[in-house]
Amino acid sequence: MNFPSELKYTKDHEWVKVEGNEAFIGITDFAQRELGDIVYVDINSVGTEVAKEEVFGTVEAVKTVSDLFMPVTGTVLEINAELNDNPELVNSDPYGKGWMVKVSLSDLAEVEDLLTADAYQSLVGA
Repeated sequence: MNFPSELKYTKDHEWVKVEGNEAFIGITDFAQRELGDIVYVDINSVGTEVAKEEVFGTVEAVKTVSDLFMPVTGTVLEINAELNDNPELVNSDPYGKGWMVKVSLSDLAEVEDLLTADAYQSLVGA
C-alpha cells in the first residue's frame, strides 16, 4: 500500500494535499482496497462550505456505499469531473487522478490536527 508522506490523513481514510489556502481531498489507497471496485462517486457540494467531519458525498462500490467525511472545514471549489465517467480512477490512482474535491480552506490550522503518513499507516496496521 501507498502512503505518500507529503499528504495528511484522517481516521476515516481521507487524504488531504494542501496547496497554499486550498486543498485536494480523496480517499486513501487503503480505503479504495477495502471498498473494492468503485462504480460511482456522488458529490454535489460545489460552492458549499462543509464543516470538518461532515459528509460531503458518497462513494459507491459494487457491494457497498460509503460516506465521505470532510477532513477540514472548507468551501468546495471543484469536483473532479473525470470521476463521472471514470469512477475507477479512485481505484487505479487514489492520490492522483482519483482526487474527489478541491476546497478553499477556512482554517489552515485544522490541517495540523490530521494524521501524518506514518501515523495513518500505524492506524491501519500496514
